[in-house]
Amino acid sequence: MTKKTTDILAYITIFGLIIAFVAGDREESKFHLNQALVLWLASLISGVVAIIPVVGWIVTTVASIFLFVCWVIGLVSAIQGTEKAVPLIGGIQLLK
Repeated sequence: MTKKTTDILAYITIFGLIIAFVAGDREESKFHLNQALVLWLASLISGVVAIIPVVGWIVTTVASIFLFVCWVIGLVSAIQGTEKAVPLIGGIQLLK
């Protein structure tokens, strides 16, 4: 897979992230693979917080809207071929 295809595929569901990581160009796409992984983990944590009645629901709703906006920013960045970090959580480095 090319770098651009790997970058875009990383943002399309967790299965796309796994396929991009396994079959894609990992070295050149490390930035977008990391961004997509951070977004996915943040949404997973948000889902766990949703278990808490009322406060958890409010926090999860706000977090879901924020993560959706971050996902769109990351996907558009991947489509354009640029490396623009998503707001707030974009600086987290999980892949080295």
